Amino acid sequence: MNEIRIHGRLTRDPELKTGSSGIEFCKFTVAVDRMRQKDKEKQTDFFDCTAFNEKGVAISKYFTKGKEILLGGRMESSKSLKEGQTRTYWGISVDWFEFCGSRSDQQAAAPAPAVDAQSGMEQVDPEGLPF
Repeated sequence: MNEIRIHGRLTRDPELKTGSSGIEFCKFTVAVDRMRQKDKEKQTDFFDCTAFNEKGVAISKYFTKGKEILLGGRMESSKSLKEGQTRTYWGISVDWFEFCGSRSDQQAAAPAPAVDAQSGMEQVDPEGLPF
């Protein structure tokens, strides 16, 4: 089984690109803090992430550098030849994500839904949904 979940902050604004096959993808990096067992000192790990299609478009639209994100996906490796040596790169292919952080961050990311006066139910425009 290959599954990973991380919770951290974006280290830079996400980059939305279109591949040669026409598929949109978003590349970004997430910093995740962890405590070292030995001396209880905080260390930070950096995860390169890629989200495809609607997920990638939503992340590029609603997230910026410093925003918190919770995401899940799978670790994938790729190899390339650089300066005569084969290098292996690891990254996360994003399967799902969630907004997190302060309420003001979330409100700034997405407009508040309208409420129907008669039913009290929220009216949600499907075009405004981030997925």
